[in-house]
Amino acid sequence: MIRAKLWFRCAAMHDPVTPMIVQPAIIGWEAKQRKVDLQIERPFNGEELVHRMKGWVTVDPDQAIGVVRQYGRLKVLDDQELVIEFEKMEDVHHLEKALVEAFEGEVNIELRTKR
Repeated sequence: MIRAKLWFRCAAMHDPVTPMIVQPAIIGWEAKQRKVDLQIERPFNGEELVHRMKGWVTVDPDQAIGVVRQYGRLKVLDDQELVIEFEKMEDVHHLEKALVEAFEGEVNIELRTKR
């Protein structure tokens, strides 16, 4: 499995940024006729995490997801780090080219070394 980090251009500071999960989402309920003491703690999946970047980066996250999907799969590794997983190295090269064509340097990837 080949993995790479996905980097966006920050809309405010113009630095490369990638989303990280600091704390999982906590979902609870409000009931109309009784008290519900139930909460679910769940981390975002890769695409949900990228969707949350809307307005914070210089590109449309939905469009970035569409380009990435053609060559790899967005995944949150270790419940924290966003990566793209690829089956073949040629998919990495195809995605790099597609990102340049679609976003002109505003989005790029960086191969991740194994830990």
